[in-house]
Amino acid sequence: MKQFLALLKREFRLFWSNKVLRLLFIGAPLMYGILIGYTYSKGKVTDLPIIVVDKDQSSLSRKAIQMMEDNEILSVAALRYDESNLSRLAIEKDAACIVIIPENFEKKVLTKKYPEITTIVNTANVLTANYASGALQVCLGTLKVGTQLETLRKQGTPEHLLMSQYEPFQTTFIKKNNRSTNYMYFLWPGVLATVLQQVILLGLALSFASEFENQTFSELVRLVPSTFKLLCVKIIPYLIMSFGVWLMYWFFTWWFHIPFYNNLGALTLVAGIFIIAVSFIGILVSILVPNQLKATEILMVIATPSFILSGFTWPLSQMPEWIQMISNIIPLTHFLPAFRILIIENGSLDLTYPYIGKLCLIAFICGIASYIALFIKMKKELKIQKEQEEIIPLHEEEEKEEL
Repeated sequence: MKQFLALLKREFRLFWSNKVLRLLFIGAPLMYGILIGYTYSKGKVTDLPIIVVDKDQSSLSRKAIQMMEDNEILSVAALRYDESNLSRLAIEKDAACIVIIPENFEKKVLTKKYPEITTIVNTANVLTANYASGALQVCLGTLKVGTQLETLRKQGTPEHLLMSQYEPFQTTFIKKNNRSTNYMYFLWPGVLATVLQQVILLGLALSFASEFENQTFSELVRLVPSTFKLLCVKIIPYLIMSFGVWLMYWFFTWWFHIPFYNNLGALTLVAGIFIIAVSFIGILVSILVPNQLKATEILMVIATPSFILSGFTWPLSQMPEWIQMISNIIPLTHFLPAFRILIIENGSLDLTYPYIGKLCLIAFICGIASYIALFIKMKKELKIQKEQEEIIPLHEEEEKEEL
């Protein structure tokens, strides 16, 4: 037993002496606990953007809009008076629902003609769709009851008969995009994109770190003295392999009968920019951290919470600003909305330009930083090689003199 306790004590000492292991084992749960805790700290979604089309422009329709504004879950992002370009507007405003109030709404309510308010629910994100449609049901249901009671009172209906009378108007909810609210259509693409980001990061984490560890960097510099060419040599194989993974994902959509067919060319373009941005992050860490294990651990810490922080399931607008700032430097945060627009919402490529711009910015900054870091490393290595080349002839001359 004494020996067993001594071995346990030894194991604890080994753990505590390993800085990386100590940081991961204690720091990672602490960091993720804080990040995820703050991400979901509100516990509920508020101020979800909706679009209202008020064709009636009456006092009753204005009352309905005011009730929607007063609801903490909803926020009227746009008020229109006709249905032109609604699909595009919904994508631009990231609207959870579109509420259409028909013409002569108030008049038909007062004359018992039973008008209909139509709500188009964007089920591209199942979570926000459920919240928004539930809040609208409450608002319109309250308006129904209030309108019904007020109308009947004006007509002199006794109080005890009020609730047994007619409904003033009906409400219809139409699901758009993911009409079946299929959870696989919603979650599956996001998870696969996260996996692709993670494998690229982990693969490129080893690219230069392995060269430094195995002491083959000097040989590599001799073979490829150009910084730009050396970066290309390291990144291009991963771009080619990522395209293979992309084709495999497309095969999965066919195999699992997932109807992701539209805008595949545009999405492939966006995915290519996403992969380049991820590659430069991986290559930068690999250059700055010349140790395979440490580089891998650092990129795992970055990649692991990225799906939660990307805003794909829980909206970014509901997170604290400092978490949104962290999210904005993760390529996945900008790729997944572009995917949703092009594939699930069937939007045009120009609607993804803001996300493409941010991906290009990440790629540019990390690319320049990678180039500078590698240039400095190569310059040092070339200097060492030059010094060694100068020393060798001197040794040879000394040996000849001795002979």
